[in-house]
Amino acid sequence: MPLVISGAKSFIVGLLMGSADVVPGVSGGTIALVAGVYERLIASIRSGSSALGSLVKGDFAGFSRHLRQVDWAFLILILAGIVTAVLSLAHFIEVQLVEQPFILSGAFFGLVLGSVLVGVRMLRAPSSAHFLIATLVGFAFFALLGIGSSAVGSTTSLAFFGAGALAICAMILPGISGSLILLMIGMYQTVLGAVNDRELGLIAVFVIGAIVGLAFFSQILHYALRRWHDLVLAGLIGLMIGSLRILWPWPDGVDGPLLGAPGSDLTATLLAGVIGFVAVLAIARLGIVEEQPENREMKV
Repeated sequence: MPLVISGAKSFIVGLLMGSADVVPGVSGGTIALVAGVYERLIASIRSGSSALGSLVKGDFAGFSRHLRQVDWAFLILILAGIVTAVLSLAHFIEVQLVEQPFILSGAFFGLVLGSVLVGVRMLRAPSSAHFLIATLVGFAFFALLGIGSSAVGSTTSLAFFGAGALAICAMILPGISGSLILLMIGMYQTVLGAVNDRELGLIAVFVIGAIVGLAFFSQILHYALRRWHDLVLAGLIGLMIGSLRILWPWPDGVDGPLLGAPGSDLTATLLAGVIGFVAVLAIARLGIVEEQPENREMKV
């Protein structure tokens, strides 16, 4: 029974990650972070990419060794949840972004705001330097998001490959969503349309690009987390803070130095924000229960 419950949690976390990655401004990595599975996920991805690297070099002993280090049950359930969410929610989210933009933005604003709080509590030895890093990164990313995005995406295979490689790197970073990167490079509507229209060829190229990008980036991220855990986490917290700009429900100032003033649907938007904030704290509590026995260094 404990294995069934743990498996169900992993699948649910995958569902939440996939749902978040469909929305510009929300990262699946944020969900993994607050659910307490982030470092476990990165370690498994890194082992898988190391196995592929060994196979390319003809090192079959290394290939076998790295494969055994992958937490396969956990990783497969996470991926199954992500794929299920993306395929089932892509159209729904696309519609809601048009029909209920204030409420949807409010809910995810609250989610990311709660994620910042959880991230701060995960610092093992917090110091003023960490908060300075988070503040500087937050301001820098906030300003970057004000630059804007390209208007039209390309439908070429090369564009989909590059979009997949860039988006997957963002998807596993708390604070930067893959959808946001796609939006900034003008590929969001194009990729979402390909998913909705089941254009399998372009989707396959996108996935291949994602695999290649993930193989390289997971190695760097895993190394950085092992060597400079709190410094990296402080930077990730800053990214989450800065990403709140794109989720501000009244985006009159997204392309300028300031955000727009609260306007229509204020009550419903605030309520959605509170629900999102509470939900992320609840997810974090579930993550604590699951991860404490395996990683007692994490202080959530």
